[in-house]
This record gives sequence, C-alpha cells and structure tokens, in this order.
Amino acid sequence: MDALRNYWLLKSEPDAYSIDTLKSDKKTPWNGIRNYQARNNILAMKVGDQCLFYHSSTEVKGVYGIARVASKPYPDPAQFDKRSHYYDSKSTPEKPRWWTVDVAFVKKFKEPVTLGAMKLDAELDGMLLWRANRLSVQPVSEKHFEHISN
Repeated sequence: MDALRNYWLLKSEPDAYSIDTLKSDKKTPWNGIRNYQARNNILAMKVGDQCLFYHSSTEVKGVYGIARVASKPYPDPAQFDKRSHYYDSKSTPEKPRWWTVDVAFVKKFKEPVTLGAMKLDAELDGMLLWRANRLSVQPVSEKHFEHISN
C-alpha cells in the first residue's frame, strides 16, 4: 500500500449513522466529535486515508465496511450553531475547537467482521480498539487494516 497513507477506525452507532446510510449518501461530514483525542486524530487525517467503518452500541458490534477520507480537516460547523446538539459556546470561527473531515463510501462487507471474531484473531493483537474501546476515531495499523478488509 501507500507509505504516506494512514488508516483509521471510525465508530458510529448504526441507528445514528450506518454504513448503509453512507452508501446511500456517498459522502458525509464526520461531525459531532467532542473528544480531544478523537479530534486530534481527525486533524491528522489526509485525503485518501482509508477507514474501517465500525458499528458500536448494537447487538453485533464490528467492522461493516470501508470508507475513505474525502477532504482535509475543517472546522465542524455544528460547534457554532446554537440550535445544534454539538454547539460549543467556547468555540469561535477564529479559534475553532472541533474539526471534521468528509468521508466517502468505499464498500460494504457481505458480512461484518465482528468484535468477537476480531478479539479471537491473533493477527489483530495490539489493536488500539482493545485499549480505547470508547474512542470514536482511532488509528489502525496498515497490517490490521489489510487483515480486516481482506
């Protein structure tokens, strides 16, 4: 693969935004991130980076498909909208606190790679997901990305 490319895992609750919704929309802003570590990961993203699309808070947790980063990071507009659930009164257009990227649909897996199966797979030892299971945007090694996506 490309040595300049990064790999990520994006977590979403399927009733909030699913891989099927992304497939239908083709592209969406990955907004509403309000965790500093996840925000810093967004700031490290580059156009073309590949993402595992993970469904959390559902009966069958796991990776359901692949997306790619389709824009450079930009300030999350929701932080400035007083009507938004993601409004942040401490954030200003001159000094935004929260960032987003657009992500585009790549593919949906025929069957999800379940959390249970991943935990039993020795090839996936060391994944950040095992230590930071609540982090919604996290890096993934190229080795782990390739193993899960193939």
